[in-house]
Amino acid sequence: MANPTVRSVNRDRRSGQTTTQPLPLVTRRFAAWTVEVSLIVISGLVPFGIGMYANKAEPTGEQVDLNPVVVVTEEAIARTLAQPVSDSNRKVEPFANLSWSIALLAPILLSAWQLYLLAKTGSTLPKRWFGVRVVTATGTVPGISRVLLREGVGTWGLPLSVAYLLWRYGSAFPNVGVLAGLSCLMVLGEGMTARFNRQRRCLHDRLAGTYVVDANRTFTPFPAHLNAVDVQLNRQDTPYGWSKANATTAMIPSGRYASTTIAMQPEFKWQRGWWKWMRQHPSLTLLLVSLASLAAVLGTLVGTQVYIQTQKNQREFEQLKSEQFLALLRQLSADSPATVEERQRAILAMGTLDDPQALQFLVDLLSQEATSGLNGTIQQALVSAGTNAFPYLQRLNQLLSNQLESRRYTGTAEEAVRQQQLQATQQAIARILMVYSGKLHTVDLSRTNLGQTFSNSAEFRLVLDNINLSGIQLKAANLNQASFQGSRWRGQGEDGHWNTFDDWIADLSDAQMKAANFTGANLSHVLMDRANLIHATLNRANLSRTSLTSANLSSTQMVGADLRDAVLANASLTGADLAEANLSRANLSAARLGRVSALGTKLQLANLTASDWQGADLSGADLSRANLSNADLSVTRLTNADFRNAQMQNANLRSADLRQADLRGAHLTGANFQGAIFVSSKPAQPDQFIATPPEESRSALVEGVDFSQAKNLDVKQMAYICTQGGRHPRCP
Repeated sequence: MANPTVRSVNRDRRSGQTTTQPLPLVTRRFAAWTVEVSLIVISGLVPFGIGMYANKAEPTGEQVDLNPVVVVTEEAIARTLAQPVSDSNRKVEPFANLSWSIALLAPILLSAWQLYLLAKTGSTLPKRWFGVRVVTATGTVPGISRVLLREGVGTWGLPLSVAYLLWRYGSAFPNVGVLAGLSCLMVLGEGMTARFNRQRRCLHDRLAGTYVVDANRTFTPFPAHLNAVDVQLNRQDTPYGWSKANATTAMIPSGRYASTTIAMQPEFKWQRGWWKWMRQHPSLTLLLVSLASLAAVLGTLVGTQVYIQTQKNQREFEQLKSEQFLALLRQLSADSPATVEERQRAILAMGTLDDPQALQFLVDLLSQEATSGLNGTIQQALVSAGTNAFPYLQRLNQLLSNQLESRRYTGTAEEAVRQQQLQATQQAIARILMVYSGKLHTVDLSRTNLGQTFSNSAEFRLVLDNINLSGIQLKAANLNQASFQGSRWRGQGEDGHWNTFDDWIADLSDAQMKAANFTGANLSHVLMDRANLIHATLNRANLSRTSLTSANLSSTQMVGADLRDAVLANASLTGADLAEANLSRANLSAARLGRVSALGTKLQLANLTASDWQGADLSGADLSRANLSNADLSVTRLTNADFRNAQMQNANLRSADLRQADLRGAHLTGANFQGAIFVSSKPAQPDQFIATPPEESRSALVEGVDFSQAKNLDVKQMAYICTQGGRHPRCP
């Protein structure tokens, strides 16, 4: 049974009759392809959008870890498209997790199903709807291998690869919009290659040996004895390597195309053609084989000699370094008659050897040498060695820190010696960090002690002001009382562009940074989860998109800091100063902000669900469109605060000062207003019969606000709401 044909309708002006004509095959092919792609895109976008909405909506329960498969896929896409990747350890709503998993799986299953149908029947559902079929030269269905070659390589693989290379190494990198435009142009351009082929075959059809035909017309291959290729080319000879016996054609036996013959070109017999050529030219074949063999032998000999010489040079160089190391070691031995100046020169020379043994010896010498002059020389030698000295210094630093923390030498002279040795390692590390600023993205100093912990170690204080520390790893490091004013903790990476996957981003997770000074520092996108920043100074610091989940920022100074899109979920900011800070779109869910000073702070669109603000001062703060569901704002100063269109369901506003606050458009379902202050009214005069209205300049703006489902409104509050245009069932 033939498939229904998509037809265009024409009306005969003279007879008034309606006739139908089939749409051109090219039009139907493009329509079917568009529907196929649209179905795949929609199958991914719809569940993805549902998941985004579910994750941003009011939390309904306990959050879960993101699906690991989604995390890996997200990282792969981010790496390919040079985009920053989200935190892989983030928590999401269970329904959002399910939706995103479906968004990943649905396009894959739908694509596989369409490819299977195309391989086994020659048509997908959209192709059937538009009367289009894919066949081979003999009229059979293409099969799995041809379909994978046709779609995976021809239709998508080659065009998208060319588009990606042009984008990746062009001036538009890393603009993803340009990549999308180039991809569309390349895919459409590949489809337009049919215009330059007599049989209207695209590049992917010629690559896979397939033909697109009208499914509503009978397909009849030509008999093998009819030379269709010669008919098409109007000549008696055929190209070398073509088999005339296998030439077939497709015919449309009836209709307006009855006389049209479409020549089906057989596949090129590469192996047979080469073998025939070799038999016809035996002398030339023998010469080529001999030359190739000779080249292979010469290449092998030359490569072997180069390898042997390289290994010999390497051994000689290592032996020379070993001899130099032994000579310097004898000069620095305890029984050596060398003077102090000679020992200093030997130490500096050892720092230039680039030898692991030399670095280990210098670090050991640093822990044993008591002469302050030689300590400085040893540190200078380690600085010459560069970041290669960090692993040895880090091990000694951690050993000494553990010994002092265990209080093994409390109150003894040995403790003072260990503290001096620890300070020497700290000073050496600090000097290397200063000298190699901007080249530290591969350095890992996790769990290193670079701060002040012990009472007698106040002589050392880490100062790295205006230093480029991009990409450094300082997880669980001790940076107490360190100074990083104006320092940079994020770099552009190898590609030289911001906001790409390879950006050098420092990791300060679990670090101890009590009383550290980050004034004016660039900490954008830096990982600072669970960091201890008690009494730290972050005034005017750039913390946009910084991850501070469960961090301790109690009593921290953050005046004028940029915290846009920062993640502060479950963080503690008790007593912090957030005056004039920008926390737009920041995530402060379940954060503890008791007694915070947030004068004029910007909190537009911030996620403040279940946050605790008891006793805080939010005077003049901008909370428009913020999510304050289940937030605790009891005993809070909110004068002149902007709550327009904020989500305040079940918020606790008990005894809050709402004078001059703008509540227009706020959602107050379940909000508790017990004892809340809306207006500063003058005390009524005993002999005054009619009460004067409250002062307009000191009253909250509640016009049009729905208080019908708010809780614990007293008589005075109700009177004010009704007289100022608020809505409530008890208003007259």
